[in-house]
Amino acid sequence: MLLQVSGIIKRYGVDPILDGVNLQILERERIGLVGVNGAGKSTLLKIIAGEMSYDGGQIFKSKETTLGYLAQNSGLQSDRSIWEEMMHVFAHLTQAETELRKMEQDIADPAQMEDEKKYADLLERYAQRSDWFKDHGGYAMETRIRSVLHGMGFGEFSPDTPIATLSGGQKTRLALARILLQAPDLLMLDEPTNYLDIPTLTWLEDYLRGYSGALLVVSHDRYFLDRLVTTIVEIERHRSKKYTGNYSRYMELKAAEYESQMKQYEKQQDEIAKMEDFVQKNIVRASTTKRAQSRRKALDKMERLDKPMGDLKKAHFSFETAVMSGKEVLRVDDLSVAYDEASPLFRNVSFDLRRGETVALIGPNGIGKSTMLKCLTGSLRPVSGEIQWGTKVQIGYYDQEQTGLNPNNTVLEELWSAYPGMEEARIRTVLGNFLFSGDDVLKKISSLSGGEKARVSLSKLMLKEANMLILDEPTNHLDLFAKEVLEAALMDYEGTLLFISHDRYFLNKMAERIVELHPGGTEHYLGNYDDYMEKKQELEDIAREAAEATLASSKRSVKSEQETTEKSGAASFEADKQAKREERNRQRKQEALEQQIADLETEITELEAQMALPEVYQDYMKLQDLQNDAETRKLQLAKAYEDWEALAMES
Repeated sequence: MLLQVSGIIKRYGVDPILDGVNLQILERERIGLVGVNGAGKSTLLKIIAGEMSYDGGQIFKSKETTLGYLAQNSGLQSDRSIWEEMMHVFAHLTQAETELRKMEQDIADPAQMEDEKKYADLLERYAQRSDWFKDHGGYAMETRIRSVLHGMGFGEFSPDTPIATLSGGQKTRLALARILLQAPDLLMLDEPTNYLDIPTLTWLEDYLRGYSGALLVVSHDRYFLDRLVTTIVEIERHRSKKYTGNYSRYMELKAAEYESQMKQYEKQQDEIAKMEDFVQKNIVRASTTKRAQSRRKALDKMERLDKPMGDLKKAHFSFETAVMSGKEVLRVDDLSVAYDEASPLFRNVSFDLRRGETVALIGPNGIGKSTMLKCLTGSLRPVSGEIQWGTKVQIGYYDQEQTGLNPNNTVLEELWSAYPGMEEARIRTVLGNFLFSGDDVLKKISSLSGGEKARVSLSKLMLKEANMLILDEPTNHLDLFAKEVLEAALMDYEGTLLFISHDRYFLNKMAERIVELHPGGTEHYLGNYDDYMEKKQELEDIAREAAEATLASSKRSVKSEQETTEKSGAASFEADKQAKREERNRQRKQEALEQQIADLETEITELEAQMALPEVYQDYMKLQDLQNDAETRKLQLAKAYEDWEALAMES
């Protein structure tokens, strides 16, 4: 056991946040911490990390256990470059390396050899320090840094890039990269998937699945939780409860638990009703009064079950359309967007939408997806191309940055200013559906959390009754339960939907078609995210098979040319006897080289496949050995190709 949390209590004033929370973490355990926004998940992580005090309970941790904690949206602040900051993680190793270089100089110094005992001690210290350096990953630290930086999306960045010049999202990703390199015994991550595009998310999942320590993760990414965790701890009504399995299994267990508790509650309520009815009818009758009094005592002593509550209060809403659009909703033809002529974001983008379609727009961070939506809504002009909207199309736009909200308005004023002709009672009802009740509607927009701002934007969008919804990352800032409500509302929506999302669970549930944005245009895939990934893998397999077929064809062509040369040489056997002997030698060399090339290619492929295994790329010494072997074979392969081409030119 790495850590045990027992009966933790945390209050803000008289309001409890955590009230008797228990948590136990074992070696290599993967735990997902879930609950609605405000349940106390981040508070618990801060308490465990020692960044926040608590009012009761105990935390047990051995002195040897190392903790790593990354708060959500905690960007890395540093005056160093990217490479310097990552190398700083291994300061203990770089110091040891400096000591080793100094000892090597001393070992090579003839003056040191004069005192045999002192020289033997030096050799012994060098051997011990060298072994320590190797055992702690000294020879693999640069390989680890390059691997993690590449996986976290910094592969194209210069190592000398100053961290101060990075964006907020990039600094957050770099902070995550640094804590992965630190590799603590217990890694605690609060919303680590924020600001990650799908390729980076996939890499992070694979990396964490092979992580040698334990994980405690707060995440609203259901796909991430399903792939990664084996235990769910839910914080609900200030208490914690443990469920074995991933997020989907937790939802099944929770539903079954609620159904069982409700049956027990209803059964007890029936018994209570019958007993109370008997008491009421028989308490005044002389013949039955003792029995009635006995029932009354039984009722008084009965431990009554509380009515089980489903999930905590959820927002509930639906998107209606005021009018129906035409069948052809949108046509985008050869669209190009650039901030300046020298660096276009994307070009040659074409796609269309028909009424009732649900289409997802995906692509890596920075490719211009949000910019594309701004072009569609008219807030940004493209460099070239055409955007044609169909008849009776009414657009509702959800901006992930919430720029459409006035920070000086109250929640009530925000909706009222957008719909001044609407009655206050109607607006309050709508806000109540989005969990703004009582004095909540008088809160300033500037004081709201990200999730609360998202609910205000969604309430405005619902009232618009648009038949074309354009949504930019609509699930950002929403907790797991709010996401499910949003999905249910959009599933029932009769209009047309175009959305951007990195939430693969949301993509799987909502998308009927996927448009992938590239700098040079778009690619189109029918189906949801899983269908898209299956098709991408199929295309990669086809490309690989085509490359292998081309190489095989090239080898057959060379062999055919050699056979033709042999036949022509046979006609003048006596005259060209010496030339034929040389040709046969050349042919044998070529065949030997071809076999060597084939063997080396097979070996390189096998080595690269081994390096891709999670258990290998977590073992950095093994990874470095495999990389060295692969590089050696690649050099041999290049030399073999060079020799083969030289022989082919001679023929």
